[in-house]
Amino acid sequence: MPKHHHLPSTPETVHWGFWDARLPAVLHIASGDTVTIDTLSGEPEDMPGSGMVVEGHAEVHAQVERGPGPHFLTGPIHIAGALPGDVLQVDLLAIDLRQDWGWNLQLPLHGGLPEEFPEKRLIHIPLDKVDMSANLPWGGRLPLRPFFGNFGVAPPANYAQCNSIVPREFGGNMDNKELVAGVSVYFSVFNEGALFSAGDGHAAQGDGEVCLTAIETCLTGTVRLTVRKDLKLTHPRAESETHWITMGMHEDLDEAARRALREMIAMIVERANLSRQDAYSLCSLAGDLRITQIVDGNKGVHCMLPKSVLPS
Repeated sequence: MPKHHHLPSTPETVHWGFWDARLPAVLHIASGDTVTIDTLSGEPEDMPGSGMVVEGHAEVHAQVERGPGPHFLTGPIHIAGALPGDVLQVDLLAIDLRQDWGWNLQLPLHGGLPEEFPEKRLIHIPLDKVDMSANLPWGGRLPLRPFFGNFGVAPPANYAQCNSIVPREFGGNMDNKELVAGVSVYFSVFNEGALFSAGDGHAAQGDGEVCLTAIETCLTGTVRLTVRKDLKLTHPRAESETHWITMGMHEDLDEAARRALREMIAMIVERANLSRQDAYSLCSLAGDLRITQIVDGNKGVHCMLPKSVLPS
C-alpha cells in the first residue's frame, strides 16, 4: 500500500539557490507514495521583521550555506525504481499557504523593463487565508492561486551545480502559474531515484512575472510521486482536468515558443495518432501560446490545448 510522508523545511532538508545531482537524498520513498512538503520563501533581506517566520525559516537562514540563487528548495526525495530515461509523474494534490503575508521585489537591471525601473523596491503584502485574497498596498484585493514556481528533478550529473534561477529541461524555476493543485506534471528522469525537490512558493502571479517576482510566500504542498516506465519526454509536460500543457525554455523568447509548440505537436501525435501536419493545424486552431515568464535567464512559453479538441 502507498505510504504518506511529511518532509519539513529544516537545515537538514533545504538547499539554498541551486540544483545538483550530487546532493544526497533527504527522504526515500516508494513509487506511488505521497509526501507533504513544507517550503520556504525569502532570504534574510526579504523578511518583514522579527516574529513573522514559519518553523525552520530562521534556522535555515543561519545554518544553510547560501548558493548562487535566491530559492529555498526542500529535498531531494529519492523515488525507488526511477532510472534515467524514465518519467516522474508529480500529482499536485494540495497546495496551501503557510503564512499570512508575501513579498514582491524589484531589483536594478532585472525584470522585463530593467532600464526603466532602476531602483530596488521590496513590498510586503498581507494574505487572507480565509477568502484566499491579497490586500494590495495601493488598494484592491487580488485572488490567490498558489503554486510552486521552482520544482522538478535533479539535473543531469554532468551539469554539476545549476543556479536555481534558470529553468531547464529538468524543471527548476519554471514559474508556470498553471501548475496549481489538481494538475499533474511530468519530468524526464536524469538520475537514479529522480531526486525531486520543490520550493519558491507563489501566492499569485501573472503570465510573464514581469517585475521579477510574484507574490512570494511559504507554501505546503502534498504530492504523489510515481515512476512511469511507459513514457518518454524531453521537456516537462503537464495536464489539468481540461488542458494539456507543454513547455519551452530558452534565452530567446521565439525559440522558447517554438519548443513549446514542437512539444505540443509531439504530444498530439502520440495521444491522438494524428500526422504532424494535422497536429500543427490543430495547434493553430485551438492551442494557446502563453508567456510563462521573461525574467529568469531562460524565458518560458507554455502551450495550452483543451483536451476536448483531441479526437477520441
